[in-house]
Amino acid sequence: MLIYNVTTNIEQIVHEQWLQWMKETHIPDVLATGKFLNAKLAKVLVTEEMGGHTYSVQFTVQDRETLERYYKEDAPKLRDEAHQLFPGKFVSFRTELEVISEKDVAKETSTQLLFAYGTLRDKTIQQAVFSKTLMHTSDTLFSYALKAEQVADTYPNIVPSKNREDHVVGEVYPLTENELRLADSYEGNLYERITVTLASGRKAWVYVSKDH
Repeated sequence: MLIYNVTTNIEQIVHEQWLQWMKETHIPDVLATGKFLNAKLAKVLVTEEMGGHTYSVQFTVQDRETLERYYKEDAPKLRDEAHQLFPGKFVSFRTELEVISEKDVAKETSTQLLFAYGTLRDKTIQQAVFSKTLMHTSDTLFSYALKAEQVADTYPNIVPSKNREDHVVGEVYPLTENELRLADSYEGNLYERITVTLASGRKAWVYVSKDH
């Protein structure tokens, strides 16, 4: 994966027209070549000695071959259009960046905490349910105990205990609302989700058997 970056300083006198042209015409035209996956336009937050405004446009491209095809088949025409519309009013330089590593954060905020003590701690299960492994911290739930009788003779279950020293050790996962619904689907109709207070003081969801 490569990023084709174009940094441009545009003179104040044509700044607004150029910016509108970039957003409404030039960037869509570059993407319309079919050679790029996406584009980001950002303003460089520096005070330029030469005056004007500086912007960076980053186009993501799958591989070197595709970028070379863009240089040969599309770039000359698109660059000429810029020089015809804004002659002598801008200076651009181009750089190529190779993406070494990329990580995405959830688009939706992970505001829900789930305390897991059973199969959801298995990374293979997490991949199947959430399509990723989950970040977690350890915590403890007091006044609950693991019940000897398992749900459907297979899955663990916890029940309230009158002994305050009884406890269940587990892991706390921050989930989005959508991921919490995925967890609900995985646990199915044999469990219900309730709120508990953990040893850390955090409130979290936990699944217990419906007949607890």
